[in-house]
Amino acid sequence: MASPSPERRGMGPAVVVLLLTLLLGIQPITTDLYLPALPTLQRALGASVGATQLTLSVLIICFGLAQLVCGPLADRFGRRPVLLAGMLLYTLASVGSAWAPNIELLILWRALQGAAMAAAVTCGRSIVRDLFQPHEGARVMSKALSGLGVIAVLSPLLGGVLVQWLDWHAALLAVALFGAATLAFVAWHYEETVPRRDPQATQPRRLLRNWSSVVGHPTFRAWALLSGFAYGGLFILLAGSSFVYIEVLGTSRVGYGLIMMTQSGAYLAGTFWCRRLLARHGLRGAVRRGAGFTLAGGLAIGALALAGVHTVWAVLLPSWLFTFGHGVHQPCGQAGAIGPFPEKAGTAASLSGFWMMLMAFVAGLLLGRTMNGTVFPMTLGLAATCLLLTVTAWTLVQRHGEPLPEPLAARPA
Repeated sequence: MASPSPERRGMGPAVVVLLLTLLLGIQPITTDLYLPALPTLQRALGASVGATQLTLSVLIICFGLAQLVCGPLADRFGRRPVLLAGMLLYTLASVGSAWAPNIELLILWRALQGAAMAAAVTCGRSIVRDLFQPHEGARVMSKALSGLGVIAVLSPLLGGVLVQWLDWHAALLAVALFGAATLAFVAWHYEETVPRRDPQATQPRRLLRNWSSVVGHPTFRAWALLSGFAYGGLFILLAGSSFVYIEVLGTSRVGYGLIMMTQSGAYLAGTFWCRRLLARHGLRGAVRRGAGFTLAGGLAIGALALAGVHTVWAVLLPSWLFTFGHGVHQPCGQAGAIGPFPEKAGTAASLSGFWMMLMAFVAGLLLGRTMNGTVFPMTLGLAATCLLLTVTAWTLVQRHGEPLPEPLAARPA
């Protein structure tokens, strides 16, 4: 089935890329802008480190679980109604989290925020498959993720400034403003892209059959595993960095924002390099080369920590290598996982996203339980996930990573 072009639907390429940037950029806005506020809100709300980390972990697990619902809903009713409902809930939950009077309510609001965020990200990934074939979709995804990189560059710096000059409430309120702006853009500019609604997509029997056909596809498993390890490593870096840089290494909050900005800059550079790799080497070739940077970053950060070199640069320089590689793995992994499934892209995107968030949740849970006032939980955790990612990129992805369409017999009648 030929994919519809954005032009035929009244949305130019620039509108599509901007739409995807906003929908996918909601993840770094919800996490990165919030990170500089973690030590401050921990003290303000009288919470433990574990409870404070839970405000991130519960967001991630609710984000992952809700994708299992949002994907089939988007296949049944279309992307637009799911997006509008999700972004409205996200905005309301963001306002609630900004004014939470205690850690328990903040955790609750963040859980709702994560569930609503699933609609934006799942539909964003599905829109790429609605409009483009896998290899072209990876290039479009990399453009959108370049925009996400800009958001990720600015988010921690803005969060650090807001916390430093105002308080943690202001940082979380900025997240609500982004949600409202994205809701307005979807309402005014997005036209439905689903190629064909599946009225049975949410029926239990069809849902289980669709899940089984997606998970049973070796291409999906290869790319989903890659994306899961990549996001697990990123989450370890995000969840642990504020405590390591600020509490352990003595960096100021604004300084931490600048550090995270440079890491996002490395990721942004990786997305640009990804497009060059895709044009020359395809999906599998791009990931094979990107994994070299991932492995170098993981080995360096682990070796320096074990050697007793506990400085900002010993953490930051290897992190740049990891995030540069992540700029290759993320667009390729997301496009590759949904590539074989043009008629149930929402379901495939939801399963891929669920696996990514499950990996992040496990990583965050382990990190929260092992944080001990040193650099070791974050640095060694990141090193381990880098090794797993590299092995996956150089074996399973090379063997099964070509996103050919699923056999006709596996598609719904």
